[in-house]
Amino acid sequence: MFVLALIVLLAFTVEAMAGFGATVITVTLASHVRSIPEVLAALVPVNMLLSAYLAVRHRDAVSWRHVVRAGLGLMGLGLLVGMALYRAERHGWLKAAFAAFVVVLAGVELLRLRREGGASSEPLGPVPRAVALLLAGIVHGIFACGGPLLVYVLGRELPDKGRFRATLSAIWLVLNGLLIVNLGLAGDLGRQSLMTSGLLLGSLAGGLVLGELVHVRIDEARFRRAVYVLLLLAGLSLFGRTLFS
Repeated sequence: MFVLALIVLLAFTVEAMAGFGATVITVTLASHVRSIPEVLAALVPVNMLLSAYLAVRHRDAVSWRHVVRAGLGLMGLGLLVGMALYRAERHGWLKAAFAAFVVVLAGVELLRLRREGGASSEPLGPVPRAVALLLAGIVHGIFACGGPLLVYVLGRELPDKGRFRATLSAIWLVLNGLLIVNLGLAGDLGRQSLMTSGLLLGSLAGGLVLGELVHVRIDEARFRRAVYVLLLLAGLSLFGRTLFS
């Protein structure tokens, strides 16, 4: 439990700073000490509290157009597919494929940022954007880790770090609410998972304080680099986990 609390503290610090990353980091690291269903059942309810705090506190920065069109639209549709596949595919080839894709994507973006000196990317075209959002929803429904693909889309459309973070938080609040229902129907939520969630509230509080402090002290160019470095490390960790599990 102590190891899990430290991992979640790190994960919530990152998400409070960037608006995403808590689930990817927690699943890839905590799956060494607990099963993925246990981790998700304990983490998602607490993560919703973090998302609610950020979305409400910074509500003036939320792009509701992106919440509706991305989160409730194409990604929401993919989420329904992913939730249906939750039991059958969560330990299969899809995890390795997703991790490999995240590694390639993050590597390409880091090279581009280095070449262009931190300038933001052009928004994706309609077809690549739709595909990325659908895949993000499917992956989020299975692993609750759809953030990298959503970040890839919104990072090009919302270069302001505050608007980016607040909008992501609002999307997670909605989608993770549906995930909690699915976890309950799958039988993964229960007294034990809720007790673990309660013990993680300290990690949530610490992560909020640290993440907010870091967020206001990092400039836009460094923020974009930090986002893709995070994706690269998380993808490598997830890929390694799938190879040796």
